[in-house]
Amino acid sequence: MKYKVPFINYSLHYQNLKKEFQKTIHRVLLKGDLILRKDVEEFEKKLANFLGAKYAVGVNSGTDALIFSLRAAEIGPDDEVITVSHTFIASIAAIYHVRAKPILIDIKEDFLMNIEELEEVITKKTKAILPVHLNGRVCQMDKILKIARKYNLFIIEDAAQALGAEFKGKKAGSFGQTGCFSFYPAKILGGYGDGGAVVTNDRKIFEKIRLLRDHGQKTKTKIVLFGYNSRLDNLQAAILNVKFEYLKKWIKRRREIAKIYIEGLIDFPEIILPPAPDSDLSHFDIYQNYVIRAEKRNKLREFLTKKGVETLVKDPIPNHLQDGLGLEKFHLPNTEKFAKEIISLPIYPELKNWQLKYVIDCIHKFYSKR
Repeated sequence: MKYKVPFINYSLHYQNLKKEFQKTIHRVLLKGDLILRKDVEEFEKKLANFLGAKYAVGVNSGTDALIFSLRAAEIGPDDEVITVSHTFIASIAAIYHVRAKPILIDIKEDFLMNIEELEEVITKKTKAILPVHLNGRVCQMDKILKIARKYNLFIIEDAAQALGAEFKGKKAGSFGQTGCFSFYPAKILGGYGDGGAVVTNDRKIFEKIRLLRDHGQKTKTKIVLFGYNSRLDNLQAAILNVKFEYLKKWIKRRREIAKIYIEGLIDFPEIILPPAPDSDLSHFDIYQNYVIRAEKRNKLREFLTKKGVETLVKDPIPNHLQDGLGLEKFHLPNTEKFAKEIISLPIYPELKNWQLKYVIDCIHKFYSKR
């Protein structure tokens, strides 16, 4: 089906930067610079500088960034890590893959960790907190840091959806011992394949993650630990370097789109909207996703599809209720309630204002008939 307003438009994104991409790809392939070359180093430096961190390590994915962070913190069997169920499964899977136990707590109205529940679940086995900065909004990291210091806990930030987002003037991924990022194509800074990174201010963590990503090789002839094949490849890094120059511009446009949605939909009691840009001076949101809570969510989505508006319902079954995962049945009322209500509207820099108006008009028509 050809949508009047697609949920994302990779083709248009490519066309807008086609000449720069082709020039970069040609250069990389002509030189044969494919694995851990200067484009990776350049990207790592750009990322670290942007976030105000000392070090960045490019890896294969955001998932590996989380796993390596847990391993660098020496978290393993019988350890507990606190996070949320309302997240992409990678946040929880990373804990599982180091054989630790995920302890899941509920979320607040903004879909972020309910910090009031944190101390209630801390035990002698708790080793880390893994806050997830979902949809481009940063958790209340001042409160999380205070609790982490009190109990001597490691903080691993899942900032996969929050590159450029801020809390009290500090960027997502720069609060904890590590910050983990994803460059999956749909991300605000996405490659043309998978990619991820870990940022840190700790030299030892930096060195360990560099070893983990490349088979534990200290040199080509010296191996010091069992690592992984998880390098950010040079071609993806080169593409990300091109895109990095547009990141601030793209964030600005996403915030403009969020404002247009809010102005157009705020009068409907059937819809609960995300916080508006600048409505909370503590937060600078980048709107990686524009997620609303809607009455009659499924019928609304069917209606929008018929009208040519593509939407996304992500995780209609919360992770802790997925039978195949064997997770404990945690009591998470907000997580379960919101899973029945959430729907993501299109948001990306290439969207035209007439398309946004069309989406808003369609939602108006749906609710005005009921």
